[in-house]
Amino acid sequence: MIKKVLKFGGTSLGSIERIQHVANIIKKEHESGCQLIVIVSAMAGKTNELVDLSKKITKNFNKRELDVLLSSGEQVTCALIAGALNELNLKAKSWLNWQVPILTEGEHTNSRIINMSIDKINKFLKVGVAIIPGFQGVSKNGDITTIGRGGSDATAVAVAKIFSADVCEIYTDVDGVYSSDPNKIPVARKIDKISYDEMLELSSLGAKVMQPSAVQTAMMYDIPLEVRSTFTNRKGTKIFSQENIDYSKSVTGVAYSRDDAKITLLGVEDKPGVAANIFEPLNKAQINVDMVIQNISSDQKTTDITFTIKREDLLNTKLILEKNNSIKYVDITYNDKVAKVSIVGAGMVSTPGVTYKMFRGLADESINILAISTSEIKLSVIIDEKNTLRAVKKLHTIFELD
Repeated sequence: MIKKVLKFGGTSLGSIERIQHVANIIKKEHESGCQLIVIVSAMAGKTNELVDLSKKITKNFNKRELDVLLSSGEQVTCALIAGALNELNLKAKSWLNWQVPILTEGEHTNSRIINMSIDKINKFLKVGVAIIPGFQGVSKNGDITTIGRGGSDATAVAVAKIFSADVCEIYTDVDGVYSSDPNKIPVARKIDKISYDEMLELSSLGAKVMQPSAVQTAMMYDIPLEVRSTFTNRKGTKIFSQENIDYSKSVTGVAYSRDDAKITLLGVEDKPGVAANIFEPLNKAQINVDMVIQNISSDQKTTDITFTIKREDLLNTKLILEKNNSIKYVDITYNDKVAKVSIVGAGMVSTPGVTYKMFRGLADESINILAISTSEIKLSVIIDEKNTLRAVKKLHTIFELD
């Protein structure tokens, strides 16, 4: 018998009517002969509402208690989905994080799933549907933990791995992965098949369809994924291993993010260990550094180092750099009005001229490039935030994705 993991996001569960609609989807899948484990997010907007409540208490709400608060959103939808399925005469039962249990490690608000018990749920799957909350778990100390925003995807993939599911289906408000954001780029094209590598790049570069860590886990354990819509019957996007890469097309998609900031240290003393001294305290503060560019001066005694971080980390990064006595520099400049625009495609490896084509397209739009980062299957640039959509539309057109 086929075992499936179905994950439903917040927009799919945003009202009682939508929850009832999801229950009918689950019933149809169950009647087709599948064993089903369903992962649910909180109702759309509920997590933000809970965060706002915590901020009304204090801006420094205790992280342990924040996890207790935020995890309640998924508890509500677990019960509502189970109740809706029972109303349809389909046996269903909800398991909360501590009842499975879903074991996690790491700090509060940013933990990770390491294991979960399978016997009770596997036994129940012979007679009904199991409902599990996404985004959360329980630590070895018995504390409720959460695994970061968007973490229901990670829960779904972890469940698929641990329960040896045949497939993991991610239900959302779009009917698959698109070549760019269809809400901003109306001519964006739905992608029928995409590799883990390409999907990981797109999701980490700003595409909001799937959480990057979930894609990475699926890639590591070769778990077939499908992204599909809750609201249509159209086929979704299948995400497979590298053997499914389409090398005939140089670029598969254009992604962008507008939550970045750029920092430049000017006149840094050029000697061994300087870069490590700059980034070590940022690492200890769990600040993720993305692009790094170093320009050595003509006298080879000083260097300028530019790097990007998430905009929300800018203030903390500034404080850390200014207190860092192990580095010497002339000045620091900051820019939090930047965006990262990226092209992704497995075919870039074997297609000459992609870099030139991207840079020429941006130049034709009079868009200045502030920083560049590359890998085998992606090319990213930092530009002024105001030019984001113009850049995305231009690149989408010149790489024939419209």
